[in-house]
Amino acid sequence: MSSLDDPRSDLQADFDSLRPGDSSAQGATRRTALKAALGVGYAAATLPIAAQTAITTSDDGLQAGPISYTVDGFKVPAYAAAPSGKTGLPVILVIQEIFGVHGYIADTCRRFAKLGYLAIAPELYARQGDPRNYTEIPKLQSELVSKVPDAQVMADLDGALQYAALNGGDVSKAGITGFCWGGRIVWLYAATGKVKAGVAWYGRLVGQASENTPRHPVDVAAALKAPVLGLYGGRDQGIPLDTIDKVKSILATGSDAARISQFVVYPEAGHAFHADYRPSYLKAPAEDGWQRALAWFKANGVA
Repeated sequence: MSSLDDPRSDLQADFDSLRPGDSSAQGATRRTALKAALGVGYAAATLPIAAQTAITTSDDGLQAGPISYTVDGFKVPAYAAAPSGKTGLPVILVIQEIFGVHGYIADTCRRFAKLGYLAIAPELYARQGDPRNYTEIPKLQSELVSKVPDAQVMADLDGALQYAALNGGDVSKAGITGFCWGGRIVWLYAATGKVKAGVAWYGRLVGQASENTPRHPVDVAAALKAPVLGLYGGRDQGIPLDTIDKVKSILATGSDAARISQFVVYPEAGHAFHADYRPSYLKAPAEDGWQRALAWFKANGVA
């Protein structure tokens, strides 16, 4: 199996982006303060990091916090944020990194809410386990992540939209964005016709088919029903540039949504360049990508 087909490749990229670790007492104090400030625990796997760059968005003027909704008899936990007292809000589904819905993902929801969105980040591994219980990347992959079926994820995202429709959201103006593991999910969900647009941050594009992951972005690109903006790093060791070129060529001859989809590659960026709690964070590409994402949603009816 080549690295391009190995589902562990983007997981390893996430692991690598956590380096260098900060084992000093000062670093531990920063990490503890960060967790308290964000109000949502970081996954154990992400703790050995230098977190001094993390951005914190207040919940002033927002209704923000844990929620749940039921899908096939299972209560799906999630984090949601929206402007207080507002209805008819455009909706953004925020899809977790491999490490789950931790503080950075919750903060991203609050950033969208400050701009007038209802943002929801479902815990998409909840049936299989809690990523916060893992400190070893191989075990996180083999015991939890690999057991999450794409079909389950798609159904839970459908459920999130149903929740949004009942709680102040206008799902005719829905979009989706996600990071790494969640970036791959963006491409898949954009092929369902349930959202108007997607923004995928460094999501894996190719992979080996399995029972739980029968298709990958390369397999659905031609049939997209919502345009996707792909934001990728030119130095991402887990996502070679030739896989981006492969998907580009497929998009060019695909559906209307496929043909207007775009990639932006930041030559100086590696994996997880938007993740402001990691050493991999790069301010300029992260901020440019964020502005492009907002413009993409607005241009495609998610505003």
